[in-house]
Amino acid sequence: MSAPPLFEIQGLHVEVEGTEILKGVDLTILPGQVAALMGPNGSGKSTLANTLLAHPDYQVTAGRILFKGEDITSWPTDVRGKSGLFLAFQYPEEIPGVSVIQFLRQALSARKGIDLSILELRLAIMSWMDRLGIDPSFGDRYLNEGFSGGEKKRNEVLQMAILEPEFAVLDETDSGLDIDALKVVSKGVQEVRTDRPDLGVLVITHYQRILQYLAPDVVHILVDGRIVASGGMDLADRLEREGYESWRGPSAGHGTGPA
Repeated sequence: MSAPPLFEIQGLHVEVEGTEILKGVDLTILPGQVAALMGPNGSGKSTLANTLLAHPDYQVTAGRILFKGEDITSWPTDVRGKSGLFLAFQYPEEIPGVSVIQFLRQALSARKGIDLSILELRLAIMSWMDRLGIDPSFGDRYLNEGFSGGEKKRNEVLQMAILEPEFAVLDETDSGLDIDALKVVSKGVQEVRTDRPDLGVLVITHYQRILQYLAPDVVHILVDGRIVASGGMDLADRLEREGYESWRGPSAGHGTGPA
């Protein structure tokens, strides 16, 4: 008997300022599965990420979002986070005056309902910092203030490790990273998955290169607010060769196989 879905998007339609951006998105992710969602600029990738975050500017007009079989479509951001959803931002915010460790303590308290001391938390994250190749002094720096692009993304992987979500959305995690930083961040994601094999991951990306390191189980292509094709890594390889033009316009193939 196959495992029930961990995360489902059913017939999702989303409007932004009265304009429909997502036009019926369906997506299913099983426990332990890595799914990649690829699409050109303007395809609706950021809209989907913001909708999963429960951003108030993004209005769901039809469809549902299900997490562990429960309808979370109307749940606010904080409740989604406490339930075990995690979203890594494309552009993480700087929070002056709040150290990485203080932020993790507050987030973990909200997620787990326990109040760890700074010392307890510092001990808990030291091994993860070592596994993720993060300098121990990192924990005392103000969140994302003066961080390089790679440091910001590694910090998000650290958050994902410490908060122990059941489902993680990585929104354009490869954005602005050079190849060395990309390898480090990808290795970090795989380290977390090794520790938590049931973690489901949705990787939202414009480029194929991060997929070479994360090896997704399934690749979906989003064009004009709809998923127009789904397949394995061969689909991403084809996309690299041909670009998105094969899936644009009325002649493009829709459904589960390549056009």
